[in-house]
Amino acid sequence: MLYQTLNPYTEALIRAFPQHTDEDIESIIVKAEKTYVTDWSRRSIGERKAVVKKAASLLRERSDEFAGLATLEMGKLFREAKGEVALAANILEYFADNAERFLAPEKLAVKGGEAVIESAPLGVLFCIEPWNFPYYQLARVAGPNLMLGNTVIAKHAPNVPQCALAFEKLFLDAGAPAGMWTNVFITNEQAATMIADSRIRGVALTGSERAGSAVASEAGRALKKSTMELGGSDPFIVLDDADLDTAVKLAVAGRMVNTGETCVASKRFIIPESMADAFVERFKIEFEKLRPGDPMDADTSLGPLCTEGALNNVLKQIDTAVAGGAKVVVGGKRLDRRGFFLEPTILTDVRPENPAYYQEFFAPVAMVFRVKNEQEAVDLANDSPYGLGATVITRDIERGKRIARQIDSGMVFINERTGTAPELPFGGVKNSGYGRELSHLGIGEFVNKKLIRVAA
Repeated sequence: MLYQTLNPYTEALIRAFPQHTDEDIESIIVKAEKTYVTDWSRRSIGERKAVVKKAASLLRERSDEFAGLATLEMGKLFREAKGEVALAANILEYFADNAERFLAPEKLAVKGGEAVIESAPLGVLFCIEPWNFPYYQLARVAGPNLMLGNTVIAKHAPNVPQCALAFEKLFLDAGAPAGMWTNVFITNEQAATMIADSRIRGVALTGSERAGSAVASEAGRALKKSTMELGGSDPFIVLDDADLDTAVKLAVAGRMVNTGETCVASKRFIIPESMADAFVERFKIEFEKLRPGDPMDADTSLGPLCTEGALNNVLKQIDTAVAGGAKVVVGGKRLDRRGFFLEPTILTDVRPENPAYYQEFFAPVAMVFRVKNEQEAVDLANDSPYGLGATVITRDIERGKRIARQIDSGMVFINERTGTAPELPFGGVKNSGYGRELSHLGIGEFVNKKLIRVAA
């Protein structure tokens, strides 16, 4: 596994990083456990808050630096990278400010004596995180678990090593003890060994369905608590009373955020037959307006995909879809220019027998489906192995809520694209994983809810 910075816009290899040896890993685990036992878990919530809030402040102060690394390593538009850095800072600050309330002891009503539930940390956690939001993904783990008193060892994606190191240094600069948050450059085999290690008390993964299946199996064999935030093929349902201008605007934003490389992006657009022709034509026009270019340039609206491998994979998916009967309305090919650019693509006529019907497209590719009524829309939305997010567009909010309750997903957004915020729980059902991050639910995953009972 190569940990390296390869610019997806210029295709230039910038820098490679050595992997940690088995001996390095042993030292890292020893340090993380010692820091947990002798220092971090013993600090008060207020003392931990000072470190985590300082990290949030430093993220904001160094926004351009952090954002520039994300753009360099995975091709994110610089303005979107700046937004991600701000979001990561907000997450850290949110948990720093709210942990005391979230973790407050809960007194139980008992017949005699006293009973209280207190929240205690578990120990050293191991997280495996993806490249597409190189700081946000880490912050979702860091915010709640560091405030709880756990320490964390993080394996980031191999194509964002400088982002990983920058996040590790962030906490040291904020005054954290060594071993509170540690980055590792390791192979999948070494990761499996770490998961099996008795000193690792929990495992969090954000990644593909394949990775989730492997890591969850390894964690299960070791009797470790785990959370899995996996893929998604989110439906975007337009009801027949919807405003078309709103629907098209949100559809483009929902599909194109982060160049389409988002688990919770809108991917399947479910449109009433009465509106479908107009929607597809407007959707196509907006896709054709997108301007490829340097992701550091403010005028660029289409960035490159993260790697050439990712580009080749989606091109194969498109070819398979077309071979299975899908029609390409626009796009479908690699752009004839330097960088890992894909033409924004719209597919129609994707039938259930087509392999693409049940796949996730992690790229600027939209599948558009026509339905006769809202029940068909709900049935189609639920006809997926995934259940992460969903969007419903309607003028009738109560109707939208009724539809939302019928959708098998962890999150449903009405009249806005799927998204995230520190106070909103994030996670899915079915093959999109289990567990929740963010909000008060996120701090309740890797915690020992300890009962303390006092006799009458």
